[in-house]
Amino acid sequence: MGKSTLFNRLAQKRVSITDDIPGVTRDRVGADTEWGGRTFTLVDTGGIRAAGDDVIAIQVRRQAELGVEEADVVLFVVDGREGVHPEDEGVAELLRCCQKPVLLVVNKMDNSKAWSETYEFFRLGLGEPIPVSAEHGLNTGHLLDKLVEILPPEEVDAVADENVIKVAVVGRPNVGKSSLVNAVLGQERVITSDTPGTTRDAVDIPWEHGEQKFLFIDTAGLRRRARIKEPVEKYGVLRGLRAVQRADVVLLVLDAETGVVEQDKKIGGYVDEVGRGLVLVVNKWDLFQGKEKEGLSAEEVRYHLRFLDYAPIRFVSAKTGLGLSALIEEIVTVARVCRARVKTSELNEVISEATGINPPPSRRGKALKIYYASQVATSPPAIALFVNDPRLVHFSYRRYLENSLREAFGFTGTPLRLLFRRRRG
Repeated sequence: MGKSTLFNRLAQKRVSITDDIPGVTRDRVGADTEWGGRTFTLVDTGGIRAAGDDVIAIQVRRQAELGVEEADVVLFVVDGREGVHPEDEGVAELLRCCQKPVLLVVNKMDNSKAWSETYEFFRLGLGEPIPVSAEHGLNTGHLLDKLVEILPPEEVDAVADENVIKVAVVGRPNVGKSSLVNAVLGQERVITSDTPGTTRDAVDIPWEHGEQKFLFIDTAGLRRRARIKEPVEKYGVLRGLRAVQRADVVLLVLDAETGVVEQDKKIGGYVDEVGRGLVLVVNKWDLFQGKEKEGLSAEEVRYHLRFLDYAPIRFVSAKTGLGLSALIEEIVTVARVCRARVKTSELNEVISEATGINPPPSRRGKALKIYYASQVATSPPAIALFVNDPRLVHFSYRRYLENSLREAFGFTGTPLRLLFRRRRG
């Protein structure tokens, strides 16, 4: 019936995955948008269908019902081409009992001549139907006007965005990402299943722990390109990659049973390339407690992901809650490190000591000279080193200086960018 298409239209950007296959939207997906000077959050839900035996369908219905409970206003979208469907009547009955303002939206009314055909939807008992065409944007402005009219008074958010730690949870399919998010939040906020690919959209979930605010972003499993078959799955993977770009800290979830595989390395490499804070999370650790067989060890993780040696490792169990408190503390620590600034005087003191112990190399009789250093960015920290000739910097010496800075200042969980620049004058 085009709920996700309408959601994208009202959000004024592509957020929800849309496809001609029914049931594409599963989890609740949110996006902030603005209309008529009013900012509000839209939430897309899965379709509410008659109860069945399918576990995923039952959870989708539950998520939609939770979305209704949390909403201030409900947009009930029906298909104008098909007319009133028996399941529409079931949903209408549910909405009449929820005691929330409801706007009845008749979609796929692609021209104004068809608007007169919406009269039959009055029988749903939800007020005057509003005809729209999500695909073409027809009458959606009128819908937004009606929506803004019945929204409750806007609350002022006193907390600035920079005080919120955005955490993207990424990894291969079926490593327990959604289960981990649910365990941290203490509620079933996203759908979980043993079936790989259950999560398709990147789902934003606000959460508070003490005085600290978080935004957890649960993502679709990032599988190898050759194994991505459905277009909808491809879009979900793209959303997962974009979630990494939005995050302050990324949790790369590894499977204690299967160990580190090639796809884990690729995902970790992407996080490092984007420059986000990183924590390596070994999930399903409860399977190896009290057993002689050892699961994935820290040494094995370091061996396979040695290019991510700055990332802390946490062993957890989403099932039992093992290690979750320490994981939350680690996230806060990494976020703070990513945003930290080092005093220029202290930075140059460390560089001076490092070059004194191990002088810069020479190339064709010309020695590298480092005049001074300054931090020029955060998230990730970037250090500009002004030199006589950047071409004289060898990879091994760059690595030496990075290790010296990490030893002095920590930089736990974050990539460190060293920018060698020619000094002018």
